[in-house]
Amino acid sequence: MIESVGAALGVPAVVLIGPPAAGKSRVGRRVARILDLPVIDTDKVVAAAHGPIPEIFAEHGEPHFRALERAAVADALRHRAVVSLGGGAVLDPDTQAQLSGLPVVLLTATPDAVAGRLEKGSRPLSASVEAWVALVERRRPVYERLAAAVWDTSTRPIDRIAAEIADWATVRENPDPAGDPA
Repeated sequence: MIESVGAALGVPAVVLIGPPAAGKSRVGRRVARILDLPVIDTDKVVAAAHGPIPEIFAEHGEPHFRALERAAVADALRHRAVVSLGGGAVLDPDTQAQLSGLPVVLLTATPDAVAGRLEKGSRPLSASVEAWVALVERRRPVYERLAAAVWDTSTRPIDRIAAEIADWATVRENPDPAGDPA
């Protein structure tokens, strides 16, 4: 059944959103492998085209980065793929509108889990756990409003989470034609 997730062209199978260090890139790669689809990580797209994100922030500022990010997101959401958005990508009103009706999964994590994941200097807006917590609290309403489903990545194995998300995406796209509850 998982193979059929690739049936509809031009619509992402899954869009992963959430705060920095929630596991969007890692989970995205695994979900894409299960669904046999490409993965598009918008942070990686921006970095490949324009250089490391911390350098973009330092040299050109956050508004410039957000413009580059918005272009990467708009392009990514036109492809049949698993799409992993940067943590702040959902702040853009155009991105929010574009995500409407798509299979959006919010990945969350606890501050304790994130403490070990934050790499000093690689995440411009969340260099410490305290900064991360404040950032998450500011963004939480947007994340929750956009999400069709939520998975916490704090303690469970990433492979299990990815398998559950792939199953969710498959069922979402291919509901039981008889309408029978599972």
